[in-house]
Amino acid sequence: MLSLDNIFNEKELKDFHKRLLKETECENIEYIIEQKYDGLAMELIYENGTLTRGSTRGNGIEGEEITKNIRTIRSVPLKLSEDDFPSRLVVRGEIIMLKNDFLELNKRYEEEGRKVFANPRNAAAGSVRQLDSRITALRKLTMFVYGLGEALPNKYKADKISTIYDYLLKWGFKIGRDLVVTTSIDQIISLHSKMEQKKEDLDYDIDGLVIKVNDIENQQILGELTHSPRWAAAWKFKPAEAITVIKDITVQVGRTGALTPVAKVEPVKIRGVMISRVTLHNPDEIKRLDIRIHDSVVVHRAGDVIPKVVKVIKEKRPKNTRAFKFPDKCPVCNTNTVKLKDEVIPRCSNINCPAQIIETLIHFTARDAMDIDGIGTEWIRKLAENNLLNDISDFYYLKKEDLLKFERMGDKLASNMINAIQSRKEVLFNKFLNGLGVRYVGERNSSVLAEHFKSLDDLIKASLEELKNIYEIGPSAGESIYNFFKTEQNLNVIERLFKAGVKIVYPEKSGSKLKGLKIVVTGTLNNYTRDEIKRFIEDNHGKIVNSVSKITDYLLAGDNPGSKYNKAQELGIKIISEKELEKLVSE
Repeated sequence: MLSLDNIFNEKELKDFHKRLLKETECENIEYIIEQKYDGLAMELIYENGTLTRGSTRGNGIEGEEITKNIRTIRSVPLKLSEDDFPSRLVVRGEIIMLKNDFLELNKRYEEEGRKVFANPRNAAAGSVRQLDSRITALRKLTMFVYGLGEALPNKYKADKISTIYDYLLKWGFKIGRDLVVTTSIDQIISLHSKMEQKKEDLDYDIDGLVIKVNDIENQQILGELTHSPRWAAAWKFKPAEAITVIKDITVQVGRTGALTPVAKVEPVKIRGVMISRVTLHNPDEIKRLDIRIHDSVVVHRAGDVIPKVVKVIKEKRPKNTRAFKFPDKCPVCNTNTVKLKDEVIPRCSNINCPAQIIETLIHFTARDAMDIDGIGTEWIRKLAENNLLNDISDFYYLKKEDLLKFERMGDKLASNMINAIQSRKEVLFNKFLNGLGVRYVGERNSSVLAEHFKSLDDLIKASLEELKNIYEIGPSAGESIYNFFKTEQNLNVIERLFKAGVKIVYPEKSGSKLKGLKIVVTGTLNNYTRDEIKRFIEDNHGKIVNSVSKITDYLLAGDNPGSKYNKAQELGIKIISEKELEKLVSE
């Protein structure tokens, strides 16, 4: 499940529109405008008309299965309406708690002397993640569906999102309110302004508008990035703001050595959430805003999530304010900091810095790495501070008696921790790479490397030139990866992991018959959806491109191919059918 790129003003909206006009070669684009619900993204799967699975979006690749809880939500159909429905249906939507239901829940909790929820979003998220579905059933939740992931067989194809919504309504789903279809950018601007003023009067929380290209073929032309579709955007409302005072500024050290300034502020509530710490990003940002200790500042929650300082109220500046001097030494290990040419963040140059080690240890246990669920952040810190965890391989050499030395550590908790660690020895190649904590290698680049190399040994032996030239890796990441695997200390840690029984699971590689080929797809295909043909081409190491040009290798043409077909003929690009593509792969 993808997320949405954000736009924040009229200029960005118009730039978004201009790009879409250019790439689709259309004179006008029809948009469908929806409210952006402030809730929890979900996916539902139906087999033969019956709900079989519900899961959270998670990181977009892996989420939490919460089917039992989803079944308690009245707006989620357990069986699809009508007789004519897909044998397999995947829908996406947002779970929210209506404001009145939220107030009612908090009132009940207050009367029972329990901690109340900060806002409806937190209440909804906490409700669907309950271990006991009976608790979820007692909390009134609502789900609005906004997208179709899959509908098989392919007879349920639609040419517009608005047509898809007609299907969803017929099958028994709730779809968004106040949908607007328009080709006018001025109308979108006007609608955004009206909704921003009206949002407090709604019976649910929204934090912006979602702008989608309505035409499915144009969506397919525009395609997708790794994390977001190129045919949709969220135009966020102005963030909620509050005024507070900076009490102090400290510096945090991350797992890559990055030094990030953080302001401690007088606690202030923004949209139900108490804010006491605010990111200042980097030294340049402190200078740009002229932020000083004891200043009064305007704080907002960027994207309604991350608190940040947006303005200093200089007319309120007291005489005792003082400028913050960014340290030239790491505040944890006292090593000199370095700042690379193309970066604004100083870094600790000591790879053995305790702060970096602790953050690396925490990262190693994360869900998108080794997924060790039974040991919390505070215990990791405590074990590291007592020299029981000095690098990631030490997890697998912990003994129960080591843990029992600590206060508040009982026999059962110690056993559970050791079992949680030992049960996570088999790991997919991409997750293992992510868990190593190589700079520039996060979730996406780990997958790219795992797809490119057959094994860890092949990756370790790769030349700097090869790494830099991998599509999506690039020079900076390539150099970082090369240096990591040429460092003996890092190789020793990996060897210790293997000696402890950690085993990398390598998924079977797809074919590479289309390697290096650039393929444009046009028209309606008979045997594949657009997602399926994209996956088929990429699994065989081909690349989907959006427009026909001299560097295009093939045009895959279905029924009613349109202008791309004519352009391919003009340029002499080879035009192939689905069968011919399959033959290319099987030869």
